[in-house]
Amino acid sequence: MPVRVTDEIVIPDSELTWRFSRSSGPGGQGVNTTDSRVELVFDLVSTRAIPEPLVERARSRLAGRLVDGTVVVAASQFRSQLRNRQAAAERLGELLRRSIAAPPPSRKATRPSKGAKRRRLEEKRRRSETKRLRRDTSD
Repeated sequence: MPVRVTDEIVIPDSELTWRFSRSSGPGGQGVNTTDSRVELVFDLVSTRAIPEPLVERARSRLAGRLVDGTVVVAASQFRSQLRNRQAAAERLGELLRRSIAAPPPSRKATRPSKGAKRRRLEEKRRRSETKRLRRDTSD
């Protein structure tokens, strides 16, 4: 089952490694016999599906999640292995989509308007007056 990251980027099944194990949670006695927990392993460093500049961007953004250049996504919320496989594939696609996204445009620095300065100073005067009136003036 290939993982779709964007319309142009699709990770082929040959670059994905699936691992299955027993899952905790709902399922009754079936939990003890079926390997419904899914781990999807993707080697980000050696992939051919993602262009090199995007791989570098993803490596820097996912630095805390990478183990030897691989990303591991686990899913165990469903009772069936198939649904957990689909959930893991969707999570990996979303994770990679966010990590290769272009950075937002930088904020253009602006100065506060005259009205904003005036309102800030008036509020400071009001707070100062409130605090001054609270003071004990008896000596």
